[in-house]
Amino acid sequence: MAKVTFREERCKGCGLCVSACPRKIVSLDESKLNSQGHHPAHVVEMDKCIGCACCATMCPDCVIKVER
Repeated sequence: MAKVTFREERCKGCGLCVSACPRKIVSLDESKLNSQGHHPAHVVEMDKCIGCACCATMCPDCVIKVER
């Protein structure tokens, strides 16, 4: 199973990772704000992640790390 981690403090909530995920399991966490005032991205259902790293590839700020 893949493990995806986000550096939430660096996330600007652009949503590119959300649209890039083929499984549609990445979303912006509307219940949380980082120090920049943005809703950070997170994986909703980690067990459904296939480790494709599309989200990490699309992230312009290198916020996402995918481990297989």
